[in-house]
Amino acid sequence: MTLAPLLAAPPAVQIHVAAVLPAAILSIVLLTARKGTGAHKLFGRVWVGLMTIAALSSFFIHEIGGLYGFSAIHLLSVLTLAGLWAAIAKARAGDVAGHRRVMLQLNVGALGIAGGFTLLPGRRMAAVLFSGGHIWLVLAGLAMLTLAAALLLRRRLV
Repeated sequence: MTLAPLLAAPPAVQIHVAAVLPAAILSIVLLTARKGTGAHKLFGRVWVGLMTIAALSSFFIHEIGGLYGFSAIHLLSVLTLAGLWAAIAKARAGDVAGHRRVMLQLNVGALGIAGGFTLLPGRRMAAVLFSGGHIWLVLAGLAMLTLAAALLLRRRLV
C-alpha cells in the first residue's frame, strides 16, 4: 500500500477521498448501533454532510472521460444527492422504514458499488491499495468486510 497516487491526485480527488473514508467507517457504526438515539442522529448528520461533500466533489473529477468530462459514475452522484434528500425527508416525516430503506440503498450504491469501481485495475485507489504485491491480502480483507456487512444487513432486514 502506498499513498503516493493519492497525494499526487488533484485536490478534488483528495477532498472526495477525505469525505468518503470517514463516511464508510461511520456507515458501519450507524448500521450496527442502536437507532433513534442522540448519537445516531448526530453521526447521521455528520454522515450526510460527508456524503454530500463526496457527491459534490465528484463533479470536479473528470479523469474517466465521457460526455464533457462527465461519466456514468456522475449519475450515481446525482442519485446520491437525491437519496440524501429523501432520507432526511423520510426521517423528519417519521417514516422510519422508508428512511432505513433509502439509507441502505445509499450505503450499497454510493459506497459499495461506487467504491468497488475504484478498485478496478488502472484506477487510483487500486494503485493505493494494491501496490507492493499485497493484492491478495487486501482482496481477502475486502472479501471479509463485504461478508461481514452482508451478514449484518441480512440480520437487520430479517
